[in-house]
Amino acid sequence: MLSKETIDIIKSTVPVLEIHGKTITTTFYQMLFDSHPELLNIFNHANQREGKQPQALANAVYAAAAHIDHLEDILPVVKQIGQKHRALNILPEHYPIVGENLLGAIKKVLGDAATPEILDAWAQAYGMIADAFISVEAEMYQEAENAPGGWRGFRPFVVERKIKESDVITSFYLKPQDGGAISSYLPGQYITVRVQPDNDNESYTHIRHYSLSAVPGEDYYRISVKREDAAPGKPAGLVSTYLHNSVNEGDVLEINAPAGSFTLDQEQNIPLVLISGGVGLTPMISMLETVLKEQPEREVTFIHAAINEGFHAMREHIEQLDTAHQPMKSYVCYEKPLDQSLCHKIGYIDLPWLQEVTSKESDFYFCGPVPFMRAVNQALQAWDIPAERIHYEFFGPAGSL
Repeated sequence: MLSKETIDIIKSTVPVLEIHGKTITTTFYQMLFDSHPELLNIFNHANQREGKQPQALANAVYAAAAHIDHLEDILPVVKQIGQKHRALNILPEHYPIVGENLLGAIKKVLGDAATPEILDAWAQAYGMIADAFISVEAEMYQEAENAPGGWRGFRPFVVERKIKESDVITSFYLKPQDGGAISSYLPGQYITVRVQPDNDNESYTHIRHYSLSAVPGEDYYRISVKREDAAPGKPAGLVSTYLHNSVNEGDVLEINAPAGSFTLDQEQNIPLVLISGGVGLTPMISMLETVLKEQPEREVTFIHAAINEGFHAMREHIEQLDTAHQPMKSYVCYEKPLDQSLCHKIGYIDLPWLQEVTSKESDFYFCGPVPFMRAVNQALQAWDIPAERIHYEFFGPAGSL
């Protein structure tokens, strides 16, 4: 337990973290990779360049400081981050390295304002927070390893099938190279892929999380990957282009066991609305197929938004499910359709249209690009949908809407 004096010191730094948090965490990552370049094998380099990871860490540090006297309040966040740490194979021995560099970054950024008392208080607080993460993640490692068909760390999987779903999305069907069983998962979870692309000028491995896009219980995992092409001010996605252009049927990928906290609440029986934008449909497909299989009487509405039909993955599959299941309704929104007869709405999803095609008493799940999710979230809040019935997932480091 932290003393009252230590807690008071940590609390006093909250305003400073609000101002300098991202500078501290950006400095932290620079120091971390300078002293331990091997950790570049774990972290997403693109998220570092774009500032997403430093911002996510800054938010987490700020939350920890603000709730230091009631850390149980942020336990859900600890568990969510713990899921990603387990998927990345973060180990207890990594935490002292992180702590040393985080304290070093605080001292470097704040200078003389980082008094010995403040640094000592943060060292104590970090130790307690690290112990909480290590404890939570130990349970997660054990659960993943002991599950039927489960394993620990990365396991080789063979690409059994590679199927083009749209102009930019391709599905990969993965089976374990050892021919053994694979663990099941909850609809909405992801697997973690580790590769060393031959188009990479560096020698590091690269790790990415990809949502599972099929109903649980099959003898394979399916991921549906969007190829991230180069755009003004943004390079092409190293891993996604490698998977699309260089990985073929019969090739082997290293996979970590399913993880993730964005999952469908199957205890609910109220109407369900699944809203996706672009490749955000991947966890939604898994949720949809699961509901149709396990809750066939449940009313479900599936809404997908894309630029146009060329970017729309699995359209025929959704139409077939819609035809075969009476309680299901599906709608398509295209920003710039090539054929207007192929969509139900032109432009963007908005509140008046949502009110036409869905019930206010529904449970809402959505996923897609951040601007898309922000618009959907704002529409649902304007409709006075209770927070407990609004669920969403960020691809990458957690952000805010």
